[in-house]
Amino acid sequence: MRKPAQLVVRNLEAEVKSRLQRRAAQNGWSMEEEVRVILRNVVNAEERPLGLGTDIASLFMKVGLDSEIPELRGQTLQAASFEE
Repeated sequence: MRKPAQLVVRNLEAEVKSRLQRRAAQNGWSMEEEVRVILRNVVNAEERPLGLGTDIASLFMKVGLDSEIPELRGQTLQAASFEE
């Protein structure tokens, strides 16, 4: 089993540290865990570039739709009308 790596960050701005502490408190874990989560997310995002559709879908992943959304490909689209 691999030994976990350690990382020391020097010269971190006080405001960045303060914001990390606030984020950690909001998430209910330590500042160290907050930094691990941030680093893990950034590295994982870089490894698999996502398209715009995937980015938009990820914003709504936790909404919990109950039905399928029909595909628009091949359908005639109509401009919205804002007249009364």
